[in-house]
Order: sequence, then structure tokens, then C-alpha cells
Amino acid sequence: MKIDHLSKATVLASLLALASGTCFGATRDVPRANHIAIGCFAIFVAATLLITYWAAKRTKSADDFYAAGGEITGLQNGLAIAGDFMSAGAFLGLTALVYSRGFDGIVYAVGYATGMPVVVFLLASRLRKLGKYTFADVVSTRLSERPVRIFSACASLCIVSLYLIAQMVGAGQLIKLLFGLDYIYAEFLVGFLMMLYVAFGGMVATTWVQIVKATLLLLGGFVMAALVMRAFGFDFAALLGAAVRVHREGSAILSPRFLAKDPISALSLGLALMFGTSGLPHILMRFFTVKDARAARSSVLWATVFMNTFFALVFVIGFGAIALIASNPAFLDSAGKPLGGGNMVAIDLARAVGGDALLGFISAVAFATILAVVSGLTLAGSSAVSHDLYACLFRKGRSDERAELRVSRASTLVLGVVAVALGIAFQSQNVAYMIGLTFSVACSSTFPVLLLALYWRGLTTWGAVSGGAVGLLSAVLLTIAGPAVWVHVLGHASPLFAVDPPTIVSMPLAFAACWLVSLLDRSGQADLDRAWTSASARATPARWPDRSAAR
Repeated sequence: MKIDHLSKATVLASLLALASGTCFGATRDVPRANHIAIGCFAIFVAATLLITYWAAKRTKSADDFYAAGGEITGLQNGLAIAGDFMSAGAFLGLTALVYSRGFDGIVYAVGYATGMPVVVFLLASRLRKLGKYTFADVVSTRLSERPVRIFSACASLCIVSLYLIAQMVGAGQLIKLLFGLDYIYAEFLVGFLMMLYVAFGGMVATTWVQIVKATLLLLGGFVMAALVMRAFGFDFAALLGAAVRVHREGSAILSPRFLAKDPISALSLGLALMFGTSGLPHILMRFFTVKDARAARSSVLWATVFMNTFFALVFVIGFGAIALIASNPAFLDSAGKPLGGGNMVAIDLARAVGGDALLGFISAVAFATILAVVSGLTLAGSSAVSHDLYACLFRKGRSDERAELRVSRASTLVLGVVAVALGIAFQSQNVAYMIGLTFSVACSSTFPVLLLALYWRGLTTWGAVSGGAVGLLSAVLLTIAGPAVWVHVLGHASPLFAVDPPTIVSMPLAFAACWLVSLLDRSGQADLDRAWTSASARATPARWPDRSAAR
């Protein structure tokens, strides 16, 4: 089937899905559909489908599909990177955390922002000079390709799956509120649209959807923050005073309590948020969409500006939600909780300060953030399967680009199904918290391997794979044994491992395993690694010799 016919069919399918949402209406446990919000949603879906149609015509090669042909500018890529962070977890989850915990909710925002300088100083330039599509391309430049790519694909799929949980939970709760759909039907709708964008538009569509939604989210954030401040005469002290009066914990919400209550977990969270950015596959892929290292550095600069602006707005919006929602019975249920649910307090605030019109706009924009981020995550996951495993390992360079793209689109469909299943299984979790766990896994697996491959000449192939595997497994197992899964999902009374997230244990374990195994490695592959390192000792990383003959 040709692309244009397929696009028409998918547009019709989307409209049918939209119509079905409005026809479901409200049920006993599902809120009534908001028709203004549905109208805004329909406009956004139509716009993004047009972007996908335009991108599909431009996506002719694997380079176009994975890296947008390297034609994205620094400003555009910075806005897209910021869009990856200005996600459902950031907008909905952080607002909910500030609403429930006050100042402690801002810890997540600070962690996200401090992670970007780490990327620009340690990784951005070298990634762009050495890589092609994924971070495995970079590590494979100096280590044996097969074991490195197998590990990187497993780590990428694990990280992507965890990150998808946060986005799909936010998506399901938002569409439930928006359409009046049951949560499960909402998950199916989001999964369908996500697979559509990635399978046919690739990185071009994903990037431009990110740019559009990031711009709209910043605009919506400015409008909400301005309306909140107007309600208090543009006096920030008055806003904080009102929040303190109505919050159940009073003035305690203005101080960081998490650090004093559990300093080890607080430090662990800080490490995860600071270094996790450098290990996220969908963020690392973005440095291959620009033309050179200078544009890669520029991307991070612009991303930092946009992110810090957004997080400042979230601080105002979160405390505005406390002041205007927590004391207003019109927006609370019989238990005193926000009508939209814990993760949807930002949507309730939009209705409180701007009525149904602002509610509709913010809901549509929040949905846009989810679609854009899950599209980027799905693309990163599918590239791990199609590029790292299929094209570079199973076919060993014998695969043509058309076959590789077919594999990528098939893996996109599989990841879409997995994302829907995960969203249903973890629907009660706070989305910002789930992102924190994802960062923990990222900085314990891909980040140590990538950093040591770029900066330590003593790293061997088996040292990298062993260290990465130790970090990945320890982060996943300790997360399962921790409160998030062992208690809240599996229903046990207390966790087996109390530190949450487990970064303070899992990340040092990964670095230590990389160092120790590399030091003790006496295999033939280690001799090749050391010989190659000696031969390239005087070369800059950008001019490292090709290892293909040694593999």
C-alpha cells in the first residue's frame, strides 16, 4: 500500500477512534467528556497527522528515519530535547508532586536541569563526531561490536519500557478525563496514534511533533502561571501564604523535607536525575540529528534555557494548585482529593483559572506532550532492534535500508503493544516518580559504559558488557525489591530494599565492575582492545581508527 493511501486510512481510523470516544460518554466511574477539550484534541491530532504525512514523504532512507538526515538546527533540536523532558511526567507529575509535597516536588525539576550540563561537557561533541544513529555506534568504535550491541539493545529496551510506563499512565488518565473514556480504551487510543507517528514519519515527524508541542506547552504554562498570579495580585508571597494556609502540612511545604527524612534516598535520587540524562537512548539519539558537534552543543544550550523556563512555571503552577484547588470543594471529591485524580491536578487548575476553554487547551497540549515523548521513546526502542541487532549483527551490513526500515516499523508495533500493557499495569503510579526510576536504570547501565568508552583507555569489551549488565540488573532488581514495585504494585507490607531509587548502590557497582573486569581481562578480545587503544593513543577520539578489520 502506498504512503498516501495509508495516510488517508490512518486519518479515517483516528477520526473513528475520536468519534468513539465522544460516543462512549460518561459511565458510572468515568467523568463526562469535555467537548471543548475534544475539539482542541481533534485539531492537534489533525495537525500532527499532517506533519506525519509530510515527514513520510521526506523519509526515504535509514538516515532520514533515524536521524532526520542530520538537517535539524541547533535551536530546533534544543526545543525538541526540551520537549522530551517537558513530558507528562514533568507537567502533570511534577505539578502533582508540588501539590502533595510542596518544595520537595521541585527536587525533580532541579535534577532534570542539572543533568544537561553533564551532557554538554562530557558527551555531546564526542557523540556527534563518533556516532551514526545510536550510542552503541559510539561504543562499537573502540570495542567489539557484537557483545556491545547486544548489551546496548537490551539496556535501551529496558530503559524505554520503564519510561513508557510514566507517559502511558499520564496519557490514560488524561484521555479518561478528556473523553470520558474508560482508562483501558484511552490506553489503546494513545498506543494507536503513537505507532502511527513513528512507523511512517520516523525522526522527522517525531522531532517536529516535539517542537510543536514544546512551543504550545510553554505557551500554556505561561498562560496558567499568569492567571494564577493574577488571582493573587501578582504577589508571589501572597500565593505562598495562601498555599500554606490550606495545605495539611502548613509551612512545612516551603522547606525541603525529603533530604532530612531520608538523606540516602535523597542523594540517590539526585545522582539518578543528574547522570540519568546522559544514559537515556532517546536523548542520545537527538545528537545525531544535527550536522556537527557545534550544533550538538548549541542544542543543549537551548534545551537548558527552555527547560529551566518551564520548570520555573511548574513551581508557580504547583503552588497555585494548592492555593486554589485544595480549599475549593467544587474541585474535590468526597475524600478531599482532586476530581481528576492525583496526576491530573494541573488539569483541574486549568479549569479553575480559565474555565473549559483553558481546560480544553491545556488538556490537548498535555496529550501532545505524551504523544511526542512516547514517539521518541518508541523510535529509540525500535532503532535498538532494527539497527543495533538486525542490521549490524544479524545481517552484518548485508541488509538493505528498505528491509531495515521494515524491521523498525514492525518493532514499533510490538513496542506499542508493550507500552499499552505497561500503562494498564502501572496505572496507579505517580508519573514523575516512575521517571525517577527510569533515570536510575539509565545512569547505572548505559551511562557508565558510554563515559568510560569515551574517556578511559583501559576499558575492554568484556569489562564494558559486564559492568553495564551488573548496573542494569542491580538497578532493575533493587527497583523491584523497593517500595515502588514490591509494596505498591505487588502488595507486600514492606520493601526488601529501602533505598529508592537504588542509584547510590547500582551506579557505583556498574563502574566498579567495568574497572575490575577490564583490569583482570586476559582474553584475546582484550588484547585486541588494548592493541587498538595503544595504536590510537595519540589520536583524538574524533579520529579513532576504524576497528572493522579487528572484529
